[in-house]
Amino acid sequence: MAEDSVTIVSGLPRSGTSLMMQMLMAGGMSLFTDGLRAPDHHNPRGYFELEAVKHSRIDSRWLAQAGGRAVKVIHLLLPQLPPDRQYRVVFMLRDLIEVIASQRTMLKQQGRTGAALADEKLAGVFQKQIAEVRQWLNNQPNFRVLYVNYHDVLRNPLASAEQIAPFLAQGLKPAAMAAVVDPGLYRQRRPEPAHNSPPAF
Repeated sequence: MAEDSVTIVSGLPRSGTSLMMQMLMAGGMSLFTDGLRAPDHHNPRGYFELEAVKHSRIDSRWLAQAGGRAVKVIHLLLPQLPPDRQYRVVFMLRDLIEVIASQRTMLKQQGRTGAALADEKLAGVFQKQIAEVRQWLNNQPNFRVLYVNYHDVLRNPLASAEQIAPFLAQGLKPAAMAAVVDPGLYRQRRPEPAHNSPPAF
């Protein structure tokens, strides 16, 4: 049943996962977070993370408290989730060049060094990761997945919310979900992010 499943928001870092968590919360879903990572300039509304998720390979006890709630899990950690329960995954997709630009901007302002690879090569790495995770998800009978494009959410938040709400089957309110989408927070972008641009996954 939907109330017994764990809702996962996943994708690459800086692909819109925090925005999706905000939408789910606004729509009426309970989130599973710890508040350890404070909001900042890059995510002024918060990151909505749970530190315990990072250690899922060796300790997945946090899942006992996750039923009926939404938790953020980076794409590479999805295969570490134990197969003994049902998952519904909202997987965020975003133009990879924008993802990389956002990651590099954040790391630079934190005084940290990012990947030494050129943007095009790093995009290739990310594209391969996403393809492998998607293939893995296709073979997991206990995972149901909805792929959501970040640009589509910004262009038409209500239409996106009306797609997400029935998928999660949690009685979410699409209008409330759409109301929290703020295009002003979309800062790292191509001049014209169109459907003809390179794939986001």
